[in-house]
Amino acid sequence: MSNRLTNQSSPYLLQHSQNPVDWYPWCREAFEAAGAQDKPIFLSIGYSTCHWCHVMAHESFENLEIADILNKYFISIKVDREERPDIDSVYMSVCQAFTGSGGWPMSIFMTAAQKPFFAGTYFPPASAHGMIGFHDLLLTIAMQWEQQKSALLASADNLLSAMQHSHERQMPDCSIASSAQQLAAQAARSFSQSFDAEHGGFGDAPKFPLAHNLIFLLLYAKLFGKETEKETAMQQALLTLKQMRRGGIFDQIGYGFARYSTDAYYLVPHFEKMLYDNALLILAYTAAYKASGDTFYLETAEQTASYILREMTSKNGAFFSAQDADSEGEEGGYYVFGYEEIIRILGTDKGVAFCRHYGITKQGNFEGKNIPHLLHTKIPDTGSAFEAERKRLYEYRKSRMSLHLDDKILTSWNALMICALANLYRASGKAQYLEAASRAQSFLETHLSDGNILYVSWRKSSRSACGFLDDYAYSTLAYLSLYEASGNASCLQRAQSLCQEAMAQFADKQGGYFLYGSKNDTLITRPKESYDGALPSGNSIMAYCLVRLSQFTQDPRYTQAAEKQLAFLAQEAAHYPAGYSVFLTALLFYTNPPEKITAVLAPEDTASHILPLLPLYADLSILEHEADGYKLLNGKTTYYVCKNHTCLAPCNDLPS
Repeated sequence: MSNRLTNQSSPYLLQHSQNPVDWYPWCREAFEAAGAQDKPIFLSIGYSTCHWCHVMAHESFENLEIADILNKYFISIKVDREERPDIDSVYMSVCQAFTGSGGWPMSIFMTAAQKPFFAGTYFPPASAHGMIGFHDLLLTIAMQWEQQKSALLASADNLLSAMQHSHERQMPDCSIASSAQQLAAQAARSFSQSFDAEHGGFGDAPKFPLAHNLIFLLLYAKLFGKETEKETAMQQALLTLKQMRRGGIFDQIGYGFARYSTDAYYLVPHFEKMLYDNALLILAYTAAYKASGDTFYLETAEQTASYILREMTSKNGAFFSAQDADSEGEEGGYYVFGYEEIIRILGTDKGVAFCRHYGITKQGNFEGKNIPHLLHTKIPDTGSAFEAERKRLYEYRKSRMSLHLDDKILTSWNALMICALANLYRASGKAQYLEAASRAQSFLETHLSDGNILYVSWRKSSRSACGFLDDYAYSTLAYLSLYEASGNASCLQRAQSLCQEAMAQFADKQGGYFLYGSKNDTLITRPKESYDGALPSGNSIMAYCLVRLSQFTQDPRYTQAAEKQLAFLAQEAAHYPAGYSVFLTALLFYTNPPEKITAVLAPEDTASHILPLLPLYADLSILEHEADGYKLLNGKTTYYVCKNHTCLAPCNDLPS
């Protein structure tokens, strides 16, 4: 049995192509059918590695009785949130208005005019324990559509009016310089108040990595505040990163980070691995290494990169989107081990020692089995003494069962990983990271762009819709990162071109940037996202890119645009600055410009050799030969440093 999803390229849509539900993709045909047949629309939004999406699919969308109800009374539409973030954003606002929260699978009921009148997330197939079942919900809505349609339509109009009003904003009048330290300090205090001093992280379970918050804290600690405040922010970030690396949220056998921790200890994760989480965490661990000098953090960043390059990279160099939490219908089954299983694979002596080191017991720590971890030791050990055993278990684990891979290539997430690898190259000096970043960028340039026009995703030699704000903002950031790592002027030029295209397509005269632009479909509302959630918002990334372009080029156009964007976001962030950490990072870069370091290499030195010795928070230029105004001192590699509008005398010693 197949439906209209069989010719789609999205792995998520294809997972539902054999459902008995007569699914449509998001298309004009679906809305015309709903209007012609006078049926409401059931819109289901999710993604391919979503555990509860799998559960609802199995319980309800593969259920013949429920499918019959959907086919008789509704027009059903499936959307991959990763390919259509615009649709997801619009209807997530609806879901949050109805339920007070959101998540996936998202279940929306709406009219043929795309106006929603009811929303929720996961529904069990049958009503139980006070929760309405999907079967009963469908019949209730079908009956109301038949008997009380006018009330539903009025409800939809009222909801749409409220949503549209909520998006109306005026350009704020805000002094950037005066607000910078105040907003940053408020955010730091918010983080401090919710910090878990014993286990790391912020707030209660579940704990999400939110690496961009940790990057902000590291920068805040570096730049300003009283000594005790600096120490507090720094230690909060470092302890959190250390605990995550030692916990089960980090795959101790195959490396890489899971989506989040279900407990307060970072022991039991939600097992799916997302490209963007690992990219952001590589950035955070790299920054932590440069801030602390502790190689524990650099080793973690490199281990995470090794996982990405080994398991999440296509033969053409682009990066896949995600690995599933489920294995053969069991969440986390791929990652857990029994005590006796370890002994059988490694032998008694090595097995017992391995189990002791990684907290593996006969009783287990997860549903009778074990998630390997290092939380029971206070020593910041990464388990390197058991490298041979780890590799053996890794190969055994692969042969035992398989994981679903979402192999679509997303422009925005790939761009973020390019940033991470470029920064890791700067910290380590290892050329393979810059090579991997450049190879991925070449793929995006070839397959996901047409001049300055970007596209969202690529799979099976087909690209999807025109890009959204995040695609342009993250791609601009990727080119800026490559420019900082390589000094290649063409990367800076490309960053400018994409940033200007983003400004043309998405800018709002009242301030900020819309999620979708002039080349995208028009939806019932036009969201303008500014809050940094699991991913930094496109508006925050645009602020950072505009600030850095202003500093790199000294072009007043970028300075003016940066100041306007920072003022807009300062107003947005005023009620809760801790939710806007990437904007705050951009603001700190604007008010505290990095020092400029030009290095002239001696014949025996290379860029890869000196890069790890230089700070991340600096604008670098590396010259392989002497140039006008830049000469060698004493025949050795020479550094020319400018900061606070003052240039220091050339020196052979690295800047402190």
